[in-house]
Amino acid sequence: MLPSSSPMPYSAGGNHSPKAYKRLELKTTFQSVKSQISGRRCAWLTLTVFLQILIIYSLICASPQSPSQTAVQRQRFETVETDSAALVDEDCRYGRVFVYDLPPMFNKDLLDNCHDLDPWSSRCNAVSNGGFGPPASGLDGIVPANLTPAWFWTDMYAAEVIYHERMKDYKCRTLNQDKATAFYIPFYAGLAVGKYLWFNYTSKDRDYHAAALLDWVKNQNPWLRSNGSDHFIMLGRLTWDFRRLTDSDTEWGTKFIYMPLMKNVLRLSVERNKWDELEISVPYPTAFHPRSESDIRYWQNFILHRPRRSLFSFVGATRKKIQNDFRGILMSYCKRETTTCRVVDCSETRCYDGAPSILEAFLDSDFCLQPKGDGYTRRSTFDCMLAGSIPVFFWRGSFENQFQWHLPHDATSYSAFIDRDAARNDTAIIRRMLEKFSREDVKKMRATIAEFLPTVLYSRFGIHGSADAFDVTMNSVLRRFMFQ
Repeated sequence: MLPSSSPMPYSAGGNHSPKAYKRLELKTTFQSVKSQISGRRCAWLTLTVFLQILIIYSLICASPQSPSQTAVQRQRFETVETDSAALVDEDCRYGRVFVYDLPPMFNKDLLDNCHDLDPWSSRCNAVSNGGFGPPASGLDGIVPANLTPAWFWTDMYAAEVIYHERMKDYKCRTLNQDKATAFYIPFYAGLAVGKYLWFNYTSKDRDYHAAALLDWVKNQNPWLRSNGSDHFIMLGRLTWDFRRLTDSDTEWGTKFIYMPLMKNVLRLSVERNKWDELEISVPYPTAFHPRSESDIRYWQNFILHRPRRSLFSFVGATRKKIQNDFRGILMSYCKRETTTCRVVDCSETRCYDGAPSILEAFLDSDFCLQPKGDGYTRRSTFDCMLAGSIPVFFWRGSFENQFQWHLPHDATSYSAFIDRDAARNDTAIIRRMLEKFSREDVKKMRATIAEFLPTVLYSRFGIHGSADAFDVTMNSVLRRFMFQ
């Protein structure tokens, strides 16, 4: 709205403009003065008054007037520009992140040599498409046709690449170190150590890339100012792969986390050590990477209304080398419970990075059994929730102190818990306990999962109108650094 002009000081009953009125007033004043002045002084007074008239007239011409159209347009443009800047600042109210441009040996070279990252097979598919992997196939009749382009066979340990790709175009990224609240180290630590975890490699082999990375970053100006206390890194593998305690060549993993220079660095990982305050767990990547908010809404509606024929499902493989293997117990039980349990035996069906049979099993079940995996958490838990199935945990470590930025604090709102010892003694307790949930209970829990689902998914460029897992993580990282 334009500002209203103040009324000019002239008679409301006249037809004169403000300028005309002022000229009339000046003329009257001049005649009055002239009639009172003697003839001998008239000449010089006339000149003096004439000069005063010129000065007053120039002031009248320069007096404030109503804003011109151009001025109004400029004011509106400046207002829009200011509002846009305020909007950006609001989006990045916790600050901005600086991304280190590391020597290529710490990320790019690892991708270029993807065929050499694993002792058994090439990892090139796993790290392709910015970490999303190859487009998914075989989903006809399982996933709505309009959503299939958003599905990829994404590796469970690809988060290092996914986070780096998203960070490149992150709205709160800054190229100015002096304006940064946080500093991101895009080192693919999980890819670097992967092939050295097996066979006859030494502890020095497993520590080589990590030690070289810290030797480089310790000389950077931001690090010198903070000793790494405002730095963070994404670790794509479980935290336990980076926690070797000794220098024994027979001990598993790298000691990256225990290297002295890492003592202040915040670490993101798909599973955290609950005793480590500098470690935060973030969701495992799944196969679905929504392109838009409409993709999310369509999928939410799909899982909320899909008919389900099985009470629960189990997807996994037994570990014969482990005595009294709990997975084996669940597998045997489910194969007996043919009317209530749908099973996918990964020793018979390909399960790595997802598979149509896995998704179909979860979509067909109200609940999904989730024993611990290599750690307490499993990628399968997120595949399960993606399908609108309710996870059933047997270890409290699978949900307590994990994914605190992304999942509801009240685990009972979206999951069930059965003590593993009780299940070992009597597997039938699983069916009895799950049957106690009413249809209304199941419906409510599934609605909760559908509601928070966007926050555990990774999109390629972000989703207008929704925060995905990356957005939630980065907002929390920046907020933590701003207030630490």
